[in-house]
Amino acid sequence: MLTWTEVLRRADEGNAAPPRRDDRTDDDWRAVLDPDAYQVTRHGATERPFSSEMCSLFGPGRYSCVCCDTLLFDASEKFESGTGWPSFTLPIEHDVIAYHVDRSFGMVRVETVCAVCDAHLGHVFPDGPPPSGLRYCMNALALRKLTD
Repeated sequence: MLTWTEVLRRADEGNAAPPRRDDRTDDDWRAVLDPDAYQVTRHGATERPFSSEMCSLFGPGRYSCVCCDTLLFDASEKFESGTGWPSFTLPIEHDVIAYHVDRSFGMVRVETVCAVCDAHLGHVFPDGPPPSGLRYCMNALALRKLTD
């Protein structure tokens, strides 16, 4: 199971190799994404908290990257964090999310990006529920919910 120590190690020393790569150009991404999703995923913007109904969706399903459709999270790992963004305890696979130290806004956080296409997803924090203790705080605009 992925732990906070492993997340920090990956952020500092390098991430696992992704299952594949999607290296479309910025113009390609702009053509296939709506403007808000483009700003979040390709330029690291953050949507307003509580701006998406995805925060309150807890039915079965899986969540993929809105850019490249890589499966990222299973709904069974989703929980109500009270933060205003969809939150998960673990990714579906260890190699689908990459981690980068983010020192913006006068703080140190760990940014999460899709390992396949480098889409900005959100951040991960060490204050989630057991068993992982992780909270993947994601932008809903970076995710697509798939129903089983």
